[in-house]
Amino acid sequence: MNRPFRVLPLLPLLALLAIAGTASAEVLLIERAQAQHASTLPARGMRMADVEARFGAPTQRLDPRGGQKRQWPTINRWVYPAFTVYFERDRVVDAVLNQAASNEVGPKPAIR
Repeated sequence: MNRPFRVLPLLPLLALLAIAGTASAEVLLIERAQAQHASTLPARGMRMADVEARFGAPTQRLDPRGGQKRQWPTINRWVYPAFTVYFERDRVVDAVLNQAASNEVGPKPAIR
């Protein structure tokens, strides 16, 4: 006879599950990055010339940043269709995947 009262504590849980179902439509950049094989990105320590020889000319070379003081090295950024490469002087420091779709959660576009 007390069945309606047993369902009431479950209502918040059901509401939470309904909300969680709508949030699953987002694709996290990290999930795509983990799925993609690491050899498709430039390796840390590669020279600029090696990156250009292996991956071709970048679609965009952004203005260098830093270098105002000796302690602050110049950082160059090259943008390719699938990834962006960050160089400290002429060596790769990091390469990150670009946002592939508008529903993907990831880094913001590079500041020019």
